[in-house]
Amino acid sequence: MWKVAMSGEVGKAVQSVLEQVNQAAARRPKTLPAVPPRLVAVSKTKPPEMIVEAYRQGQRDFGENYVNELLDKASDPLILESCPEIKWHFIGHLQKNNVNKLLGVPNLFLVETIDSAKLADRVNSSWQRVRGAGSQRLKVMVQVNTSGEQSKHGLPPEETVDTVKHIVSQCSALHFLGLMTIGRYGYDLTLGPNPDFQMLLSRRQEVCDSLKMPLEEVELSMGMSNDFEHAIEVGSTNVRVGSIIFGNREYPNSAANTPNPSPLPSPAPSPEKTSKTVSEEAAKKMKHLTVSEH
Repeated sequence: MWKVAMSGEVGKAVQSVLEQVNQAAARRPKTLPAVPPRLVAVSKTKPPEMIVEAYRQGQRDFGENYVNELLDKASDPLILESCPEIKWHFIGHLQKNNVNKLLGVPNLFLVETIDSAKLADRVNSSWQRVRGAGSQRLKVMVQVNTSGEQSKHGLPPEETVDTVKHIVSQCSALHFLGLMTIGRYGYDLTLGPNPDFQMLLSRRQEVCDSLKMPLEEVELSMGMSNDFEHAIEVGSTNVRVGSIIFGNREYPNSAANTPNPSPLPSPAPSPEKTSKTVSEEAAKKMKHLTVSEH
């Protein structure tokens, strides 16, 4: 059970991660768009009190992987009263039968996991029905499976451009914000830039070339607790960080209640140390590497 005595720890962690985010952004090559990275605090399995504490430290963007959990938290009286400017990101796999429920979430800001034209169509029609024709367009990202792992959701990289074109031309209630990937977990950055991140960079270039969009208008959501600094260094504008802000997740023992594998796995021991060491190694390599946008 979360205790009030721990509340200060969440605040310190938010400030520490924000500092790391800003430092990583400063290390980006000047050839990349100078878009300040957005920190999404992933609050999966954590109580409303922890979210409120992070909010009090200035954190506004929060991410959840499961529709029911997001709906419960976003509708919680404590959060509704204490966090009026909260922005909820849905970062889990979205099943079509949960679309209406998700779109009813108060303060829903961004759906990061559109992985097919059919899902985009469903979200588009549901948003018009749920929120009305005069409402603001819903921000969405297209999820790309850059690692090719069957355990990961997301569309095949070669379908990225056509899917984005479909959303831009056929889904009038949606606002295409960018591309998202999970990538392979545990990549050794001493081998060079993460190829999954490089893949997303190249797909963004293709999207921008095809749709005549400026690079800075297409965001990249990539990077989690174990690799967010490197992700920012190579161009991420949206990082999803949970465990080093809120601590490791605690799931019920019941197998029936245990969630499916998520986009944010439990981190390796001492993620802060690992992340720092890896980032230093990556920074050294970055001096000798030109980050390719092609």
